[in-house]
Amino acid sequence: MIAFQDVHKYYGDYHALRGITATIRAGEFFSLLGPSGCGKTTLLRTIAGFEGIDRGVVMIDGKDMAGVPANKRPTNMVFQSYAIFPHMSVAENVGFGLRRAGLSKADLAARVGEALEMVGLKGYGARAAHALSGGQRQRVALARALILKPKVLLLDEPLSALDKKMREHMQVELIRLQRQVGITFILVTHDQEEALVMSDRIAVMFEGEIAQLADPETLYRRPNSRTVANFIGTMNFLPATVTSEMGGRIEIEAAGFGAMALEAAQAPGAVTGGEVSVGFRPETLTVLFDGQSAGDRESMATIEEVVYFGDMTYYDVRLDGTQSPVRISMRNVFGRPVLDIGTRTRVGWSPGAMVLFR
Repeated sequence: MIAFQDVHKYYGDYHALRGITATIRAGEFFSLLGPSGCGKTTLLRTIAGFEGIDRGVVMIDGKDMAGVPANKRPTNMVFQSYAIFPHMSVAENVGFGLRRAGLSKADLAARVGEALEMVGLKGYGARAAHALSGGQRQRVALARALILKPKVLLLDEPLSALDKKMREHMQVELIRLQRQVGITFILVTHDQEEALVMSDRIAVMFEGEIAQLADPETLYRRPNSRTVANFIGTMNFLPATVTSEMGGRIEIEAAGFGAMALEAAQAPGAVTGGEVSVGFRPETLTVLFDGQSAGDRESMATIEEVVYFGDMTYYDVRLDGTQSPVRISMRNVFGRPVLDIGTRTRVGWSPGAMVLFR
């Protein structure tokens, strides 16, 4: 549905987009994820036609968008601010884009009613826009965009103004809505969890470039660089040394873990020889309680910090032979105690959970 071919964008001397080449499939929920200033909103605006490009090609549905103005593109955007007109009713806001379409009052009312029902606001048409909650305003903005039946819906951090509970609820609603309407959704967000929950694929951006484009599980389990690993969730790192490489297997010696053999796929950044880092997620390590088997490997450690979150406890532990602690997340199941700071414990782990980085 969308294709970028070597897209560059400058603001004076500032190189905002640096050779973006990627495709976005028809009917997928795609996210542009990255820190502030990485170029994700600029890239979204090049799709909408709000920003021109200095070099390259942006294509939508097989057509080059060079010279095509925003109002002629098969896209619509939901802005971070929602841009709801406070002096209008909900129905007037939703139907605003169809006013010049030449529809009869009956047809317009039918289209507005259909759009409101789609976003779960059936019967809200007569309500004043200024009387809506944040979540309801977000739904009105979605209905106003969807009523024009675009091929691509662009979402510029539409959930950032909502509180945590409403944000999580609307994440599920957006997933449901996207599946219902079947069009391509492109979301800009700086929230890693939001992108992982909602997306079919994610492009992680830094400094105007796409660092990695993959499905959520691949990004989380096999990040292709330490930068991506640091940005997506929490990743522990320990120093390691490559001791040999043979037959698609990499032998390493890692602080706190000792010797282990990894598959080549566990070194996505093409690590070869010398000093490296081994990365692993907090949930891939297990604090072993009395009589509990490791299942694979185990190491000794000392608990240095305990953070209790109700359903989870996070332990910062120092593995024997290491200089800095690593984090372990443990679900608080019935009967499992929360250990104290200073406790000596066994830690279970598996070589299969490790990723190597240069």
